[in-house]
Amino acid sequence: VSGDTHLGGGDFDNKVVSHLVEEFRRKHDKDIGENPRALARLRAACERAKKVLSSAFETNIELDCLFEGIDFSSTITRARFEKLNMELLKKCLDPVDRCLQDAKMERSDIHDIVLVGGSTRIPKIQHMLRDFFNGKELCKGINPDEAVAYGAAIHAANLTGANINNNFVLLDVTPLSLGIELNGGELKVVVPRNTTIPVKKENDSFVTSCDNQAVVSFPVYEGERPVAKENNLLGTFELSGIPPAPKGDQKFIVGFCINEDGILTVSAEHKGTDNRNQITITDPIGRLSKEEINRMITEAERYRAEDELHLEKVRAKNAL
Repeated sequence: VSGDTHLGGGDFDNKVVSHLVEEFRRKHDKDIGENPRALARLRAACERAKKVLSSAFETNIELDCLFEGIDFSSTITRARFEKLNMELLKKCLDPVDRCLQDAKMERSDIHDIVLVGGSTRIPKIQHMLRDFFNGKELCKGINPDEAVAYGAAIHAANLTGANINNNFVLLDVTPLSLGIELNGGELKVVVPRNTTIPVKKENDSFVTSCDNQAVVSFPVYEGERPVAKENNLLGTFELSGIPPAPKGDQKFIVGFCINEDGILTVSAEHKGTDNRNQITITDPIGRLSKEEINRMITEAERYRAEDELHLEKVRAKNAL
């Protein structure tokens, strides 16, 4: 599962609006950027033009008395629209690529490509998708405007226990990776992002970080940054009563369990003993908005090299 909640049809409209505001300024030496009524009319005209350009190569925008009694007209070609929005159009493929990577799938593994949302009617988006999937034809059997409502209706029926087509399988996944902060600040991921829930995972690689350590802390984070503090802290718990021993001799098993209701339970057990403690975090999936989740994923990609350099320094220091 992947997406970009900061990218949509309105963003394409805004690029054209900005272009036409500048054109109006050049033609009439007047700025309509601070006039809400004029901008609203211009934005509505740009949205209509965008839709026309999905089936035509050129369209005219004509607005009577747009600003201070001045009529405005302009011609927008499909090529101009694509040039104005090329940066945004390229961004449309980023979630597709990320989704394939998370699923550990190749492009050739995809059976059907279903278009969702009105903006998928833009010819350039369809062309880029076909190229991305090596010329594979797109599935157009579902109305893009109805696809989201169709999926939401199926999900609602599933939640209420209504009888639906048994061919559908709906799965919840973890939107962000879950893990424990290690000594030095590194995040040890136990449950990777997009893991299907309910899920139960264990990791037995945790050890004491110093000699005669009597108490071990387990900070629980969600996020994609390898540096723990750059992620979202969900909670912290401790395991005490650890017998004196050299660094690394005492070992612990850490378990992550997410049930059907999205309730996360993280436990730590001193290996070979009955010493155990845990923390329960109610609905960690709902702690962050979609915008915050996407921001964290984007930042993880942007700062990956910087984070890795930081961790190399920490690991080298710990190895001394």
